[in-house]
Amino acid sequence: MRTRVGLWIDHKKAIIVAVTDKGEEAKLVISTAEKHLSRSGDSPLKGRYEADQVPPDDRRQKTFTGHLNIYYDAVIACIRQAEAILIFGPGEAKGELRKRLERVNRGGRIVAVETEDRMTYRQIAARVRQHFAQAGQGRPT
Repeated sequence: MRTRVGLWIDHKKAIIVAVTDKGEEAKLVISTAEKHLSRSGDSPLKGRYEADQVPPDDRRQKTFTGHLNIYYDAVIACIRQAEAILIFGPGEAKGELRKRLERVNRGGRIVAVETEDRMTYRQIAARVRQHFAQAGQGRPT
């Protein structure tokens, strides 16, 4: 059974649409990564100890990167069986996922990486069906 996958991805969520000979299946993967960690409490701290209360930027970046690694691993686990992969989305996440797929020897399965803005689930599913139908890899009728 041939499986073609299209996924819309950003740093917060990935919507994965798998098209097979039997039909279509969708999955949602949510990220726990928070780009801009904020201070706890009601107002900014005052006084000479504020630097001790706010974590340094490099520690926050390492935490963010760690969360993204877990997120990308979860997405890759969902698309492991795909023969062809279409990646699209609004920001940097699509390129980061492509590089990660190349590192795990799945880069040859990527058919396209495209920039798309925010989309609804129906728009994402239609985009995936349209791409694979135009590429001659659509579902037989």
